[in-house]
Amino acid sequence: MIEVTPSDAAPLVQQWRDLARSFTTISCRLDKALHEQHGLGMSDFEILDRLVEGCKDSVRMQELADAVHLSQSALSRAVARLDKDGLVEREMCDMDRRGVFVRMTEAGLARWQEACPTHRAVLEESFATFQAPAVRA
Repeated sequence: MIEVTPSDAAPLVQQWRDLARSFTTISCRLDKALHEQHGLGMSDFEILDRLVEGCKDSVRMQELADAVHLSQSALSRAVARLDKDGLVEREMCDMDRRGVFVRMTEAGLARWQEACPTHRAVLEESFATFQAPAVRA
């Protein structure tokens, strides 16, 4: 077992904290802008964005969960909200009754098209001032 003293770990821990702070700051900016201007949360937009990116009629929930880095239950809640708002539709897999597919609706595509410039602008502004912490080899 390797023993690490607090002074040995301090730079590594600080890099992690800097990265976590940057992620949280950008996430909050995205969430606020998307919610205020388009009525979408950051995760909601990410789901729509991944559906557009996939260029398929529908995407299996498990595939979507892996892509958006949400737990299965968090993804289910987000997709249920988007379904309720008419932005996506869920459909059962004919061959595997446990499988659920998600498909974007015309309204979902329209909302994504409206929100996409806001999302990209926040990212551009955030990364213009973002400095990634140096990674120690």
